[in-house]
Amino acid sequence: MTTGVVLFARAGSGNAVDDIVTQARRADHLGTRHVWLAQQFDHDAVSLAGLIGAAVPGLGVGTSVVPFNPRHPLTLASQAQTAQAAAHGNFSLGLGLGAHEPERIAYGTAWPNTIARLREYLMILRSIFHTGGVDFHGEEFTAAPAWPTTLEGGTPVPVYVAAMGPKALAVTGELADGTLPYLAGPRTIEQFIEPTIARAAADAGRPRPRIIAFVPAQVTADEHAAREAANEQLAFYATIPSYQKVIAREGVESLAELAAIGEEDTVLRALRRYLDAGATDVVLSPLERDQPDEKLWQLAAAL
Repeated sequence: MTTGVVLFARAGSGNAVDDIVTQARRADHLGTRHVWLAQQFDHDAVSLAGLIGAAVPGLGVGTSVVPFNPRHPLTLASQAQTAQAAAHGNFSLGLGLGAHEPERIAYGTAWPNTIARLREYLMILRSIFHTGGVDFHGEEFTAAPAWPTTLEGGTPVPVYVAAMGPKALAVTGELADGTLPYLAGPRTIEQFIEPTIARAAADAGRPRPRIIAFVPAQVTADEHAAREAANEQLAFYATIPSYQKVIAREGVESLAELAAIGEEDTVLRALRRYLDAGATDVVLSPLERDQPDEKLWQLAAAL
């Protein structure tokens, strides 16, 4: 089991890339074994992961997550192999399915057939990463390059998908190395995610997938105030149908109840609930992002 942390650049740091690399060095020094990077529209998470992998040898680094739209799988495969070579085998590619409305706002278009696109995307990546080439002609993608697709030192790349729905979990279990659920509580993991993805992998004759649970977390003596702030921060997710199902399944009133908040021992107990429920790994996603939380990094090293 590996415990990791999500890193965010500090506001006003001057250079966000330098800041995150510095944070990664410090987290590694404190014993954290894996760091993860989110993708938005500022830095490129895959490129930054490669920089961290080269700067901090031995530290695991991954993306959580890179939406697969609008990048073609050939493009992302090249980026991932470059990061893997820079990290000397310590890079993990975390993919997200995206969301139609944010994509429409950002790009002026959206991509339907999400599950079909995910299946073909993973088939292309697996072919490149595990056979060294690809000649794929599907309904959603074509990947038949005339030039080499294998980067020396860049393969294989483990691929994880932020899958929570039954269809996405089934495809992920069949074709990927595991899932990266965020805000999926222990009951959801135990009763739904773990059996669904494990069954799909077994049916495909593949190893049991990893379940890397991303948990919002904060070490604080004022648990009540922190949970109130978390409730506001996480309210957006409660508008999304997949997270509404999590709320119903967990029997909670808000997603903030699933966050690990409190003194160190309280946070540790909350994280162990995820492991007991079937998560193979846990990742601490800091609720306070303005300043690095070294207490979380130390907890990640201790768990």
